[in-house]
Amino acid sequence: MSSCAARLRRLSETAEITIFEKGPYVSFANCGLPYHVGGVIPEESSLLVANAAKFNNWFNVQVKENKEVIAIDRAARRITARSACGAETQHEYDVLVLSPGANAIRPPLPGIDLPGIFQMKTIPDARTVKQWIAQTGAKRAAVVGGGFIGLEMAENLVHLGLETSVIEMLPQVMPPFDPEMVEPLHAHMRAKGCALHLGDGVAGFEPGPGGQGLAVKTQGGKSHLADLVMLVIGVRPDVGLAKAAGLELGPRGGIKVDEHMRTSDPHIFAVGDAVEVKDWVTGEPALIPLAGPANRQGRIAADVIMGKEPSRFRGTQGTAVVGVFDFTAASTGASEKTLRRVGLPHEKIYVHVNNHAGYYPGAGQLDLKLLFAPQSGKVLGCQATGLVPGVEKRVDVVSMCMQMGGTVFDLEEVELCYAPQYGSAKDVVNIAGMVAANVLRGATRCVTWADEDWEAIATGPDTALIDVREPAELERNGCVPGARNLPVSSLRKRMGEVPQGKKLYVYCQVGQRGYYAVRQLLLVGHDAVNISGGWKSYKDFNASHLLHHGSSNGTNGAKL
Repeated sequence: MSSCAARLRRLSETAEITIFEKGPYVSFANCGLPYHVGGVIPEESSLLVANAAKFNNWFNVQVKENKEVIAIDRAARRITARSACGAETQHEYDVLVLSPGANAIRPPLPGIDLPGIFQMKTIPDARTVKQWIAQTGAKRAAVVGGGFIGLEMAENLVHLGLETSVIEMLPQVMPPFDPEMVEPLHAHMRAKGCALHLGDGVAGFEPGPGGQGLAVKTQGGKSHLADLVMLVIGVRPDVGLAKAAGLELGPRGGIKVDEHMRTSDPHIFAVGDAVEVKDWVTGEPALIPLAGPANRQGRIAADVIMGKEPSRFRGTQGTAVVGVFDFTAASTGASEKTLRRVGLPHEKIYVHVNNHAGYYPGAGQLDLKLLFAPQSGKVLGCQATGLVPGVEKRVDVVSMCMQMGGTVFDLEEVELCYAPQYGSAKDVVNIAGMVAANVLRGATRCVTWADEDWEAIATGPDTALIDVREPAELERNGCVPGARNLPVSSLRKRMGEVPQGKKLYVYCQVGQRGYYAVRQLLLVGHDAVNISGGWKSYKDFNASHLLHHGSSNGTNGAKL
């Protein structure tokens, strides 16, 4: 709402602009709340982006805090607002912009109203949690929900010294990501002392032993003791006011708007977390509560109100990032789960590459998954993770490529900044584009660990599984059952040992040497394919498969 009001004033000095805010803060950084609880942002005042005085002095915008709009009379173009003391007033409008946001989901579970169960949506929420920890001397915390806010809360509670657990109904944290991409994050969180209880939803809450603390009961029959519980299982759009006014809602339950942010009433606009938007990749209606799109929507509504009609909201890619114990996970566009659900054809590749030149100190591995259209190479989505700087930078590059309708061939050619402490002459994004482009051009063929029955391939009469890493790597890291070892460093000399007349499935540690080996094999007449992502992706697929299915099918996860 604040972005809309400020933009309106920049476009007109004569418009009468008033903001009605239900709570005591007209503009605050709710993304910073977990970090205020953890002490990373020590001063509460730092979270205040703008106050009523600033809006009035800078923009001549009247702000009415602690004034909740409780009704809209569309015929009279009038709203009714209620103050904190219960007094009601009416105000006329020419144009109304709704930005009610989204409410934290609080399901009607047994014991949900017991003391010590909190949400994290507002500054008062953060204040209450800090006071509870200080007053009770809390030692154990349970975070219900493994999304963005859940993981940020878990990290900050661990920083405060609390024994912290994350309880998530799904078999993975960060549901927008594909499961194999968050396996390194699972391992990292556990290594930092944060317990993960995945695939087991909460059934209710009870007082702890002797009435001390809480017991979080799960659907699987487990009980987790805690001195405080953070209930952060998501949000749903706050559409009560809009619904009562007879405004049209969309199929996902949000306020329906057009590309100019108009509702079904031409005099009422809506922006932010309460509205449905178009998923930029699938074209489907979606609820994507992110700050960046919300701010753009506010500006677009202001432009249209002031007569700049061509201003349009083109949809959102859901570009987002989370940092947990210095581990970064970022994504843009559709996940593979989404592409499968909507039936959109796609290809995928994995790359595991250093974030900057390996010879410069501090280089570390960055894992990236790229999804693209099989024929055109149009980029459909990207996910990247790593315990290194620059993860989100690569996703930002891919995001911009997608906005321009770009393809993997564009990523192959994209020119990025290079110095050894920042990247490589062939950046991670370039390499991902090159690998995908090679697949589309037919220079190599790729499969993933999710594509085949690897036990059957390793033992079948017409197929063979080839590991081209060095023997020491196999001893140190392990190998896929049934694979035969033919290191790429000696492959040319040992070509006679390559199985004849069989389809060869080749892998290395991360995929690069597998590609080199496949090219050698193809050029001398063998039928060979590279397994994208190599052993690194195998481990991630194996772990995510076990979480999702509960068994490894008797092959140490090789049958995925």
